[in-house]
Amino acid sequence: MAEIRAFRGIRYDARKVRSLTDVVTPPYDRVPEDVQAALYARSPVNMVRIIKGRTEPKDDERDNVYTRAARTFQEWSASGVLVRDPEPSLYVYHQEYTFDAERLVRKGVMALATLEPEKVHAHERTLKGPKEDRLRLMRASEANFEHVFMLYNDPRRAAERALGAAIADRPPDMVAEDADRNEHRVWRVSDPRTIGEVRAALLDKDLYIADGHHRYETSVNYMRECRERGWSPAAPESFDARLMTLFNIAEPGMSIRPIHRMVHGVAGFAPETFLERAGEWFDVTRHGTFEAMQEAVAAGKGHHTFGFFARDVAASLRLRDERVMDERIGGAWSKEYRRLGVSILHAAILEPLLGIDAKALEEQANITYSVNVEKGRKGVESGAEQMFFILNATSAGEVVGVADHGEKMPQKSTDFYPKLLTGLVFSKMEIRK
Repeated sequence: MAEIRAFRGIRYDARKVRSLTDVVTPPYDRVPEDVQAALYARSPVNMVRIIKGRTEPKDDERDNVYTRAARTFQEWSASGVLVRDPEPSLYVYHQEYTFDAERLVRKGVMALATLEPEKVHAHERTLKGPKEDRLRLMRASEANFEHVFMLYNDPRRAAERALGAAIADRPPDMVAEDADRNEHRVWRVSDPRTIGEVRAALLDKDLYIADGHHRYETSVNYMRECRERGWSPAAPESFDARLMTLFNIAEPGMSIRPIHRMVHGVAGFAPETFLERAGEWFDVTRHGTFEAMQEAVAAGKGHHTFGFFARDVAASLRLRDERVMDERIGGAWSKEYRRLGVSILHAAILEPLLGIDAKALEEQANITYSVNVEKGRKGVESGAEQMFFILNATSAGEVVGVADHGEKMPQKSTDFYPKLLTGLVFSKMEIRK
């Protein structure tokens, strides 16, 4: 269930920063070293200094990237760079962006939501390292800087109607651009009646994690630590609630990018032999150009069609009979899982035809992932990769369908676009110790 709370958000004082675009950052796991360096140079108060600061050779238990992040947060708060809103609010969040040459708006709402892990559906496996990293930052700062990207399903769109009426004819309180020139707009809504309507509209809705599985699990682990220490919440903003942005999959504007697979290190690989073997389960169509193959994959959306590219070979592979997956992975998995494009790729192509099993996938021994088609094409043409597989995107409905069965999708199944910006609104925990 989605038990949400209004909260006193913390955000940048517009009078203290030149532009909000200068101080926001992508999520921490989308900040490689070159992006980190660019954000450091962009502003001395960019949020990357808190969510993914630089490590130093002298770091120890008392002075490290986490303690410096907490100290920076305190300093910016004390100097007025960061301010806390005076009353509990919800924050309407619109992302206007271009996807497949179409201009779209994805509409959501930022709120705190009570941590109830047994009632929240996840679709990805998590790794120990990122959770430990986020936990150390949370212990040091006692704050939620980043949001968990949550989905719910309400065809009536009751929350959206209430929030839409509340912001009608109002300019946004915050506007920022990301690196792709997508516009992110935020309105603060503090009217108690509207907040009550939104809370009531979401109360009976299941929540599904779209992005931020490590962040959610970290919050649950921290809540358990706090309770073991005998600590208790001192305000709505505390360790028992997590900062989230919630999006209704029944609302237009939801986009997911496919994550394609580049393959290397397969001994004895021969494209013609591969295609001959693939013909047992797939209708194989050869194409004269890479672009023609791409078009065939797009046209085959909904029919389990994949693109295959190797040196001088471009082909599309369309699954002839879905019952192949029933034989390949059996009834241990739901029908929804067995019909996923990534499940079919892994179970009917990578493992039986190329010898890339679950262990190799987990270790990323043969696979490189990318949302960028040109990267895969160039990888093959340069000889760095043996082959490149193009997929169609997983849908939000498929994410929900698999999660409803308590199953986890194969890794790198979804890439929700655009990502949430970090630094628009965040939350400081109040804890009674």
